[in-house]
Amino acid sequence: MSLPSGVFQESYAQDMAIFRTRTQWVLLLAFLVLLFIMPVYANDRVLTIMTIMGITIISVLGLNILTGYCGQISLGHAGFMAVGGYVSAILTAKLGWSFWAALPAAGVSAGFIGIIFGLPSLKIKGFYLIMATVAAHFIIIWLILQFYGITGGADGMAVPRPEIGGLVLKSKASYFYLVMILTCVAVYLAKNIVRTRVGRAFVAIRDNDLAAEVMGINLWAYKLTAFFIGCVFAGVSGALLVHYYAYASTDHFPFMNSVWYLGMLIVGGMGSITGVIFGVVSLKFLDELVTIMGPMLAAIFPAIAAQAAASLGLITRGLVIILFLIFEPRGLVHRWELVKAYYRRWPFSY
Repeated sequence: MSLPSGVFQESYAQDMAIFRTRTQWVLLLAFLVLLFIMPVYANDRVLTIMTIMGITIISVLGLNILTGYCGQISLGHAGFMAVGGYVSAILTAKLGWSFWAALPAAGVSAGFIGIIFGLPSLKIKGFYLIMATVAAHFIIIWLILQFYGITGGADGMAVPRPEIGGLVLKSKASYFYLVMILTCVAVYLAKNIVRTRVGRAFVAIRDNDLAAEVMGINLWAYKLTAFFIGCVFAGVSGALLVHYYAYASTDHFPFMNSVWYLGMLIVGGMGSITGVIFGVVSLKFLDELVTIMGPMLAAIFPAIAAQAAASLGLITRGLVIILFLIFEPRGLVHRWELVKAYYRRWPFSY
């Protein structure tokens, strides 16, 4: 990582630090302060958007480890979220577990299911692996619907709100704090996972799995590890989503969510933790912009208002993803790296 002109590191520990200058620490603290005082100046709608955004970031972080770093493309991520959501729902609603015990259990359960459906990655790759993960999503949803006595089937099931010392997290602000804290922890964990020996092995497999195997990397172990880690993040985010709505339903985990999560990686920048945040935030804000523009479009074009308003969100998302694939395949994070390189090298920007 480049540093501003005239700034040097004097030890390996300094060089490996995530935040390495005083300016970076000040900006981080300022961001965290603004983030955690948001309930003071934001309304419930903004808090809802930010909460869903945080849950989505946790899920896409897992997909980024699996696809962006290890190169195992998955379109079954929403299915793995459903596993975590329903495991947490069953443990808390029917077995009386605490949310704090059910949350890690949901993540680990989704991780083990991910290992099962990750087994085909040992023999297939590319398009064939994509189809295997698509099948995983529909198999998981089908099983949830069939076990009506346990999961509630198509009717779903009520889920209790999380509690802290007898305090039930009912308000938008309280759940916002919960999600933001867990999102910060997830970002920190993901950032450090990809900097370890395991993360470097993931990158080697992504770039050239044959060369990685020749170098002594165990493809079988590391591919399944990537599926496990990625699905743990998905399971945790699914549990948070279910408890946010206080209801578990397969409608919360549509297949198209898996497609949009992959689109968020494309827009933000695949293989980058910062890119995950950029991708999720930009597409979520795009959704809100489209929601605001819908009534305006209806007023300007009354003849096509209903059809256009219904499909404008899908059209806009698809168009943005196509444009990024053509003109900026490395995503927003690449633009951000160029901006940082410019001001860090000033006045020697060449």
